[in-house]
This record gives sequence, structure tokens and C-alpha cells, in this order.
Amino acid sequence: MSPLSIQPLSPLDGRYQAQVSALGEHLSEAGLNRARIQVEVEWLIHLTNAGLFGSQPLTAEQARQLRAIVADFNDDDTADLARREAVTRHDVKAVEYFVRDKLAALGLTEIAELTHFACTSEDINNLAYAITIRAAVHDVWMPRARALVDAVRGLAVSLRDQPMLAHTHGQPATPTTMGKELAVTVHRLEVLLASIDEVEYRGKFSGATGTFSAHLAADPDHDWISASRDFVTGLGLTWNPLTTQIESHDWQAQLYQRISHVGRVLHNLCTDMWSYISMGYFRQIPQAGATGSSTMPHKINPIRFENAEANLELASALLDSLAATLVTSRLQRDLTDSTTQRNVGVALGHSLLALDNIIKGLGDVAIDPDALARDLDGNWEVLGEAIQTVIRAEVTAGRSSIADPYALLKELTRGHRVGADELRAFVDALDISAEAKARLAALTPHSYVGAASRLVDYVSGASPE
Repeated sequence: MSPLSIQPLSPLDGRYQAQVSALGEHLSEAGLNRARIQVEVEWLIHLTNAGLFGSQPLTAEQARQLRAIVADFNDDDTADLARREAVTRHDVKAVEYFVRDKLAALGLTEIAELTHFACTSEDINNLAYAITIRAAVHDVWMPRARALVDAVRGLAVSLRDQPMLAHTHGQPATPTTMGKELAVTVHRLEVLLASIDEVEYRGKFSGATGTFSAHLAADPDHDWISASRDFVTGLGLTWNPLTTQIESHDWQAQLYQRISHVGRVLHNLCTDMWSYISMGYFRQIPQAGATGSSTMPHKINPIRFENAEANLELASALLDSLAATLVTSRLQRDLTDSTTQRNVGVALGHSLLALDNIIKGLGDVAIDPDALARDLDGNWEVLGEAIQTVIRAEVTAGRSSIADPYALLKELTRGHRVGADELRAFVDALDISAEAKARLAALTPHSYVGAASRLVDYVSGASPE
């Protein structure tokens, strides 16, 4: 057997690469290195703007040229950094030497010693991770998540009036509408996505043990604490003043737990859609050329939802592990977070792949009103709830003397199929007012959906009042 060429080990970088590649712009090694260079460059500009150690503020053109190192970062630069790291055996030191050489090429060797000045590697890394994770979530993951919510919302609005037999505990239950049930998912997701928007991406910039010791040794008169705060917030991050060598990663744990929570709600949506398809409530639309089974030509399998389930489970496992691991660091620093954080892209990649599959799955189904109608017509006993509740109201109002209405309906309906004629005859014989009898006689499983349609307004953008 001849050996294969080097192959991607993860399906995210192989089979599914096209669907998740946008995350690689930020959460790849190249994306991380570009953000590290951004932090190093901005720190140089910050120090020279303050005129520290006799330096002069850079001209606008010099600052533009420095920032162009980040803006023009390319594959050749990525390869250059890899060569440097092979020698230094230290990724951030390779970045420092890369920036120093760029300064020399720009004729700025006089500020070369301000490169990585008073920094520990984690000062650079924590800010770079915050920058890249924020961009990945805001620019890639969140737009796809919102697109999914909009897809479910559109389906909920279009099916707001479609009556459906509910199945609490898997058993026939008080009818609802398909639109209202989908609206529940929309509402859950909207609350969770809002909580993700509230996460603050934090950063520290305070040296080897978070004490500004090297900074103050170099210039005891400079306000390094304020300088750190201004620098971090200038990058669009929230400053963390109290840390060890590392930023404590609590914001990351919060973010990953919330994204994982979104995944679990979506997993619930997938299992429900799978069940509705199995029950015939949704039909799957055949796709030209597609094969459902290698041996059963008739089949159209709900593979989009099954694929999404699996990817959501992988994403949650990774996100939960990240959240649990990153909040712990021995004493003032250990390196467990270094390897762990390199898997953030993998976790979000599986989540993004799931979002994509759910959106496609929702686009490949159509409601089957006849299937829903058959289930409703075959379960008139679900009106037992309505009848016993109306009797209770009549008793309270002094218009009936029936004792224990619940027991009465339980005897009639529990474990029995009760048809329309039988139920109406039962109502007609009840000791209740004529008006109550008329209301119950007009009720059907199709119409016994309460305010389900109106409730969809809470996610449709219309006023529910």
C-alpha cells in the first residue's frame, strides 16, 4: 500500500473545510500570529506616543507603515514565522524577532528595543486571543446563529395558525400550533444570543506576575497602570487590573458556556424536527440527484438534523471542557491554557457546521397539514381538559352541581378513544348552562389551541398586545 500525502486529520479541515473556513481567518495559527503582531505594533506606537525613554512619536506615515505589517500579513509571513519558531522554539519570541526585522526594513531601528517592552508572552497572547475570539464570534459565528434564528422565526410565523396535536411525555395532549412550538425555540435563542452579546472580552497587560515590576524598574515615575488600561481599552477590550501572569479566562468560560447552551437548545430543535419528520408532520423535499439510502430507493433521511446533532454534541463537549479547564492555573501560571486555547476554533467550527446544517435542513422540509389533521381527528379525548375546566367554572358560578369534574372526565377519557359524537353527547347531558354547552359543542381538537397563534407575535416583531 502506497502512503498518502499529508492529509487533514480533522474533518473541519477536510470534508467540511469550505463550510467553516471563515473561522480560520481568526482562530488559525496564522490568525493568532497576525493578532500577536497587531498587539506588538500597537504597543510600540503607544510607547512612542508617550515619548518614553527619549523616543519620539511616530509620524502618521510611520504609524501607517507599522500597521500595514498587520493589514498586509500573508502566507509568506506565516511561513516566515514558522521558520523562526523552529529556531526559537517559542512562538511569541518568533513574533518579536519578526517585528524587529520589519522595523529595520522601515528604518526604525532606534525603537527596536521597545518591541515587546516589559511584556511577558502572555501579555501578548491574552490580548491576541481576545481579539481573534471576539472577531470569530462577532463576524462569523453570531451572524450565522442569527440567520438560523431568522429561519426558525420565518417558519414559526408562516405556521402560526397550523393546529397540531401536542405530545407531552410522547402522549396525545392539548393541541397547539406548529408555529407556536417553533416560536418557543426562537424566544429561547434570542435570550441566549443577547447574553452572548453581553460578554466582555477582557485583557491584561501587566507583566510577568501582574505587578508591573519591570515597567516600574524601567521608569518608576510613569503611570503604568493607567497606560495598561488605556492600551487594552484602545484595542476595544475590557481591561482586567487584577491578574497573575495570565488573564484569568473567566470571560472565556462565560462565553463558551453560553455558546454551549445555545447548542443544547438547537440540539433540542433537531430532535424535535427529527420526530416531527418521523411522525409525518413535515415532509422532506426531494433534492435532485440525492440518495437517501444505498439500498432503499424510497428513503429521504433527515441527515441535516442528524449531522447537526452530532456536531452540537462535539461542540458542547469541547466548549464545556474549555470553560472548565481555562479558569484554573497553578499558582501564578502554568501552560495548560496554551494547548487548550488552540482548540477554540475546533469547538466553534463544530458549532458553525451544525448551524449550517440546521439552516439547510429547515429549508428542505414542508408542512403536511393532512398528517397533522389526521392526528387531531383521531384524538378527541384531548378535549377532556377543556370540558372538566368549564364544568369547574360552572360549579364555582353556581350553574352546576357536578361533584369532582376531573374524576368524571378521567373515567370517560383515560386510556380510551373518544369520538366527536360520543363527546358531544356527553357534553349535552351535563348539568351546565346552555351557553357553556354551546361553547363546548363548538370545540374541536383543531380549534382547541388557545392563544397559540397570538403568542407567535412575541417573536414575529408584531405587538402581542
